[in-house]
Amino acid sequence: MPVQVCHSERSEESALEMDRRYYVYILASRSRNLYTGVTNNLIRRVYEHKQGLLKAFTRKYRLHRLVHFEGFADVREAIAREKEIKAWRGEKKISLIESRNPAWDDLASEWYGEAGKGRADPSLRSG
Repeated sequence: MPVQVCHSERSEESALEMDRRYYVYILASRSRNLYTGVTNNLIRRVYEHKQGLLKAFTRKYRLHRLVHFEGFADVREAIAREKEIKAWRGEKKISLIESRNPAWDDLASEWYGEAGKGRADPSLRSG
């Protein structure tokens, strides 16, 4: 049986849940455009999106709010789940988000403090 962790309605995850190795996540813009991704470091990856460090779809469309994430112990399961969600129609993605986060709150809003609002911390960059 796969180990899967979904977020709670807010961002108060336990240390155990944040220790999972692979994450599928959904970012949203204010206009509710969506982006689904997979990463082995959710905190760093969301920070990169928020700071505009990634020259990608999320930067162009200002997809900075983490509205959903799931944790997995196995990278293959995480990638399979990412592909599954990406194949869904928008209504199904919205239903997934609203089942756990009906207000579309930014689940990472308190992760970075003041550091998340200014220049990017080079130690958080991938590469």
